Parts: sequence; structure tokens; C-alpha cells
Amino acid sequence: MTEKYQFTATCPKGLENVLAEELRQLGATVEKEQPAAVRFVGDLAMGYRVNLWSRIANRILLNLGQSRIEDAEALYRAVADVPWEEHISPNGVLWVQFSGTNGQIRNSQFGGQKAKDAIVDRLRKVTGARPDVDKREPDLSVMLRLHRDLLEIAIDLSGDSLHRRGYRTHIGAAPLKENLAAALLLRAGWPKIAEEGGALLDPMCGSGTFLVEAALMAADVAPGLLREVFGFERWLNHQSDIWLSLREEALQRRAEGLARALPEIRGYDADAKVLFAAESNIARAGLDKHVRVSCRPVAAFKVPSHREVTPGLVIVNPPYGERLGEQEALRETYAELGQQLKREFGGWKAAIFTGNPELCHSTGLRSHKQYKLFNGSIPSQLLLFDVHAQTGRGAEGRAPRLSEEAQMVANRLQKNLRTTGKWAHRNGISCYRLYDADLPEYSAAIDVYQSLQGEHFAHVQEYRAPANIPEQKARARLMDLVRATRQVLDLAPENISIKERRRHSHKDSGSQYQKQTNHRRGGRKRDDQNPEGARTFWVEEYGARLEINLWDYLDTGLFLDHRPVRQYLSRLSSGKRLLNLFCYTATATVQAALGGCSESTSVDLSKTYQAWGQRNFRENGLDSYRHQLVEADCLQWLKAAQDNRRGHYDVVFLDPPTFSNSAKMQGILDIQRDHPDLIRQCMALLNSGGVLLFSNNLRSFKMDENIQSAFAVENLSARLLDKDFQRNPKIHNVWEIRAR
Repeated sequence: MTEKYQFTATCPKGLENVLAEELRQLGATVEKEQPAAVRFVGDLAMGYRVNLWSRIANRILLNLGQSRIEDAEALYRAVADVPWEEHISPNGVLWVQFSGTNGQIRNSQFGGQKAKDAIVDRLRKVTGARPDVDKREPDLSVMLRLHRDLLEIAIDLSGDSLHRRGYRTHIGAAPLKENLAAALLLRAGWPKIAEEGGALLDPMCGSGTFLVEAALMAADVAPGLLREVFGFERWLNHQSDIWLSLREEALQRRAEGLARALPEIRGYDADAKVLFAAESNIARAGLDKHVRVSCRPVAAFKVPSHREVTPGLVIVNPPYGERLGEQEALRETYAELGQQLKREFGGWKAAIFTGNPELCHSTGLRSHKQYKLFNGSIPSQLLLFDVHAQTGRGAEGRAPRLSEEAQMVANRLQKNLRTTGKWAHRNGISCYRLYDADLPEYSAAIDVYQSLQGEHFAHVQEYRAPANIPEQKARARLMDLVRATRQVLDLAPENISIKERRRHSHKDSGSQYQKQTNHRRGGRKRDDQNPEGARTFWVEEYGARLEINLWDYLDTGLFLDHRPVRQYLSRLSSGKRLLNLFCYTATATVQAALGGCSESTSVDLSKTYQAWGQRNFRENGLDSYRHQLVEADCLQWLKAAQDNRRGHYDVVFLDPPTFSNSAKMQGILDIQRDHPDLIRQCMALLNSGGVLLFSNNLRSFKMDENIQSAFAVENLSARLLDKDFQRNPKIHNVWEIRAR
């Protein structure tokens, strides 16, 4: 009688029932489904067959037993009781993986060490020798799992994860694992469609995983045939005759399958570079005569015309965008996909796999079935559609209709354009704040930028929503705001930058904004590396040409609320020597220099800002000898300047962050606490008639009484605030300070 074994097949979370059905079709007896695994029974040949033919499993484990244990000694005894000499040569290579804890074994690394000791000691006692321990190409990989005092002992028959078929050496930016792609094809009904001759098309094929997995299914090719090695091949109980017979059968089935005419399987992508990866993977899988790819954007996605194609399945894993700005741009892509499906693919089935199902609403299609899955750790959905041909006059090219809430925001933006927008135009201002939480439930600021070429951009900065507002609702409101902005300003998605705040736990670090790196004016954690390929443009402000980057940092390179401050500083510095501390991108220095400043020193610690300032200087033709940029910690620079620059400057502009704990700084800057010392040091650098312009954006800021007694202090905050920021009068404090 053939010996029966107990196996466990592991799989991605959410695919347990798909794997169980596959195991039944392969002839296994399924005993139990459990999270990310299925237990089954069969002979050794069945263990080999599942390794070779499973399209869903990650690993096939041979269960050696289980024991109830409470402490480390019980763990040692349970593992040592297994006859390991029957599984590995004492001169072989062993690897032990341990997961789980209990009341006494609180560390999986400790558990693994104890189990390894038990195996090695047993082998030394029985054979007089011990194996080496190495995770690289082990002869035996032992898997131990401890859960609620129950220890399960198994050996890994697969070796490397089964999702690594061996054909994919080139991958795209966000590839699907092969077994997940296969599961999605099964869920979408591809085997039946293929059997009936239906085609499979992927309009965003990337590195071609869907295409290869679909072709392997259609041609009856075992996914394990391309693998170079399995874990069981070095196992002492390996039966090579059984394995070779199964492999020969699979080779014969592959030859017969590829000899048949396969359905049309074709992929498209707008990125020619990623298609090179797809072509390489297809060829490595031996499918280059059966699967084709072409460079084509979604907007040109159509049924192939080179041959008669039977309607089948369109399957796609489109990008879903981790950030709201990306998501808003992707709505156009999803909308184009929906339009093309309705226009060109009536009678077909469609499957969209996405980590952001909300984007699928933009397709205009209604799914008849949804499956909740995981793409790695990302909760995702597979949505299935029956595509009906578009009838009547469509809404092609028409902007999506705004919801009632978004229309309310759009009405406010239109009103602001008629007031603030016209004011900006009359005063030659090309960059201004259009909206600043005018409607409290839509809590964000919207700034408009016009480039030197006349192109318009919008910069949307979300404010933190109250704790009692659910995050999903806050996000929906922000998206309404973005849609309204696009429509009112008639902007392409790529011309809107969204800085989105997300709540995070105490374990999260860094800014609450998701994408960008430094917030210059609040608490800051600097990233001083200017990214390659940054998208920038130039704007003009009172004759100064200034570089703007809306996408890579929290701030854009230009503080719009400081527009009148820069203008005032320009007049103040005419014919004089200027010191600009915490100069950021040195826009204030540029304005001062163009206004006739005789010489200037601009100090900031950030390499990014220094490089940005240099570009601003070059664009405006500033003399680098008369106008110097200094990369230094302003606090340390000020202390050193007390010895050699006292009385040197006519004007000092001091605009520090509210708080800074940069790793490059010596100490921490807290502007409320430290401003008296900073002001005194700056005043020491001024000549007898000099003036300090001091600014900060701490809403609760209070000027130190001793400073007001020692110097002539005037609050210019209200005077130096333009119309577009008057809704938010506390956005900055500006003080003019002179010697008494």
C-alpha cells in the first residue's frame, strides 16, 4: 500500500480557497483551509506533483509531526525526537526557520537556535558527525511553527518560493507575483475562456506576468518546469524515479500544448522600456511565438486587427497611486480605460485588480463581482465586469460631472477668482493664494502659479482634519476640492500638486505629509539631496525670476505670504549690505539684489536650498562675489560672526523655522524660547543705523518684553500681508527692530 503523507501548501493571504480547489483538481485530499495555507493528504508523488503543477502555492511542506510544548526544554526534546538521520546526511547543509512564540519562548530567534541545537545534537549522537548550517542552498530546510503551545515540525520540499517560476529575470516597477497573477486569472475565469478560444489582452502589461501565466495555462504548461531546483532533490528520502516520471509527463504535455493554436494573448504598454522586460520574460518562458506585446497607450487600446479575434478577457493591474496627487492624475487613465472598453470591447469580460477600488468608479463600468485579496501587504480588490457596447452619444472628452459637494467648492473658487484673481492680475502677481479653508469642512489651501511660459499650476495643501472627522471622509472632501480646482482652473492632472496629510501612529516618523520631504517653516527634518529629474518651472515676481518645484518638497521654493515682505526688504536694502539668515532658496536676497542691494550674505544649512539659491542667482544675473551664499548652521555662524562681523551689515533679515532639530545642527532651535538671543546677536552685527527684519510663522508667538525694552520694535505683520492672505492674518509675524 502506498504510504500517505500530510502536507501543508502555503499561499498568499486570501487565496486559500483557490488553492484548495486547485489541489483537489490535482488529485489531493484536502483536509483543512487555514490562514495563508491549506493542509492536504497524498502520497509522495502527490507532493512532487503539487510542487510541479501548483500555480497558486508558495511552498509545499511535508509535515513530520506536532507536539504540545511549554518551555525551551520541551521544544528541544520534541525536535530531538524526530529521526533527522533519515532526512539529511550528517555531512550535509541544514537550515532551520522558526516562527511563533509562547509564554516561555518569547523570541523566534531563540526558538530557532534551540531547534537547530536539537537537530545537530541528534545527528552527532546518532552518526558521530554534524551538518553545516547555512541558508544558501541547504540540503534540508526545516520549518517550525509554534502557536498556542503547539509546535508543528515540517520540512520544505520546495526550496525557493514556488511563485519564482524562473522565467522572470526582468521586472517592472511594481510587478505582481506570478502566483497572484495566476490566481487572478483563475478568478476571472480565464481557463474556460481560453478553452473556448477567447483572447486575453492586457492594456498595461508591464513586465508581462499576466501574459505569461495566461499562456502557461492555455498551453497546459506546468509552472514548475522552468525552475532549476526544488528543495526535495537533496532530501535523503527523495525518490528520483517518481520525480523524473512526473517531469517527463509534464514535458510531454507542454510539447502537445504548445503545438496547438493558442488564443490571441497580447499585451500593451505606453512605456517602451518596460516592454523590453516583457519580451525577455516571454522568450525565457518559451512563449515568444505565442505571446506578443506592443507599445500603445491606453487611449489607443483596441481589439487586434491582424487576425479574427474571439471576444475574451481584458485583464489589467493599473497603478493606483499611493498619494492623492497621483490618484487624481490616474483618474484620467482609468476613465480612458473605461471609455476604450465600452467603445471597443462590447461583449468581452474585464478584470481590474487594484489597491484603490475607488479609482475604478472613473471607468464608468459597474462590476458584477468583487474579490478581496492582498498584493503583498496591500489590501486590494479584483473587480470583474461584463462589458456592454457603448450606445448613443457618449461623454467623451467631457470633464466628469462634479458632485453636489464638489460643485459647492467650485462655486467658491469661481467667486475667489473674480475677486482675488482679478486683484492679482491688476497688480502683476502671477503666484497667489486662491483659497484658504474658506469652507471649513474643505480644509486646505490652494495656491495658483503661472510659469514664465504662461502655463498654470495649482498647489493644494491639506490642513489637518479634526480628530472627530473620519479619515475616509476627510480624504473624500480633499478629492472633491481637487476635482473642483481642476475644473475651475481648467488644469491637466499633471499640473496639480497635492500635499496630503495623513494621521499616523506614534511609531511613524517624519512629516505627516506623505510624499515630500522638508517643511522649511515649521518643525523640520531636512533632506538635503536634490532629486535628479525634479520637475521645476520658473515664475516672475516683481521682475525676479524664481524657480518653483511643486512636487518634491513640502514647500515650493517661494513663500507666497512673504511677497510683500520681500518687496519691503528690497526697498529697505537699496544701496546697503544685507545679511539673510535661514535664507531658504534665497528669493528674498534676489529681490533685494535686484532692488539695488550693494552686497549680501545668505546663510542656510541645506545643500538643497543652497543649490536652489545658486540657480535663482544665476537666472537673475547676480554677481557671486557681491552676493554670497554660505552653507552653514545659522546658529553657529551667528556666534562666530560676533567676533569678526560686528557692525558690518545695514540690514539683517532673520526668518527662522518655528522649530528645528536637524541632525546637522548643534542643538535644537525653538523660536519662542530662542528668539531673544538670536535678535541680540543679529543686532550686534548691524551698524548704528541698521535695521533687523525678523519674521516667523508661530501663531502663538509673543515678543520678549526685554527685547521690546532694549530696542525700538515695531510689529509690521498687518502691513506686510497682501489681500490673498488676509483670511489668515496669523500666517506670519514680521517685526522691524532698530537700536534705540
